[in-house]
Amino acid sequence: MSGQLELSGLDYRTGEPLRIVVEDGCISAIAPGSLSSPACEAGLYVGPGLVDLQINGYGGDDFNTLLGDGGEFPLERIARRLAARGCTTFYPTVITNGDEELCELLAAIDRACRLHPEWAGFIGGIHLEGPFISPEDGARGAHPLEHVTAPEWAKLQRWQEASGGRIRLLTMSPEWPGSDSFIARCAAAGLVVSIGHTSATPEQIRAAAAAGARMSTHLGNGAHRMLPRHPNYLWEQLALDELSCGLIADGFHLPDQVLKVIMKVKEDWAFLVSDAVSLAGMAPGRYETHIGGCVVLTPNGRLHMESNEDLLAGSVTLLPDAVSHLTERGLVDFGTAWDMASLRPALQMGLPAAQGLSVGAPADLATFRRAGTRIELQQVVKAGRLVSK
Repeated sequence: MSGQLELSGLDYRTGEPLRIVVEDGCISAIAPGSLSSPACEAGLYVGPGLVDLQINGYGGDDFNTLLGDGGEFPLERIARRLAARGCTTFYPTVITNGDEELCELLAAIDRACRLHPEWAGFIGGIHLEGPFISPEDGARGAHPLEHVTAPEWAKLQRWQEASGGRIRLLTMSPEWPGSDSFIARCAAAGLVVSIGHTSATPEQIRAAAAAGARMSTHLGNGAHRMLPRHPNYLWEQLALDELSCGLIADGFHLPDQVLKVIMKVKEDWAFLVSDAVSLAGMAPGRYETHIGGCVVLTPNGRLHMESNEDLLAGSVTLLPDAVSHLTERGLVDFGTAWDMASLRPALQMGLPAAQGLSVGAPADLATFRRAGTRIELQQVVKAGRLVSK
């Protein structure tokens, strides 16, 4: 918490000048501003902080190894780096791994949050992506086959205990026997279940939604290279009103035509995720990774396998650049694109930050300039505290 803070600038949606007063971590007042204020004259916009529900690493920090820090999760460093890119809430994503390895990784995140409560608020929860996913090639993506397994409540409870109860989002495939009852149990326990890395039938997808699944993880990716024309699990997820969907809008994972169609169908239920890996924020070049081996990061931000340029090795695009991609291609207006990276994911997870720029909302805010379609972050405020400038 903090004392009083004032921010001025242009409303990110309307472009109208406004003045925001922050007290004790929340927005206490919003009033019309002046175009002659220094912030408005400098072309600064004000918007809610960005919320990333799926991020695997950044700037060389890999949330699935942590080996470079003696097994510790470098929470302050990660939070500061992501705040500099406008992110005020993120869900560190832990992917398919062995039982003990998952316990260690989850416990490290919990330990960091308890040791550094002043930074713990940046973590909305942990996203557990796997290991209850499809074992099939293509659908499994880069997840190691040897650790893929059927849903098991006792295992999930063990991992939840190791995480200090911080697992909030679970990506799984409903193709396994007993998935419906497992999903219902997760939903009753307050976990958001997202369908992803799946080879489930349309009937299984529908049953999962009826049991309480609420999302689709990076819809259109983590899928087989070839699918039946129809029906298939992509059409089914797209058609179900019960499912919102995360999208990777880096210009490589999904063609613009696909992004446009999904956004038209899902409307307010489509949101952005980075799905960024540890090489995000790193210089172009050749890298050796623990998943995928040798990879190449090109100057235009495409990460691919060295052995096959057609195979992507993850995303290195954070949310501001995804917002820029959508607006540069004319797929949505700027305000909508920013909402897809802030309010919409917050709403999906039931976060107070979904209130956006309104009195009483958490003061998770970002000021930025727009240089064409490029976004230049200036100041970032988390719970009323200036954390990046």
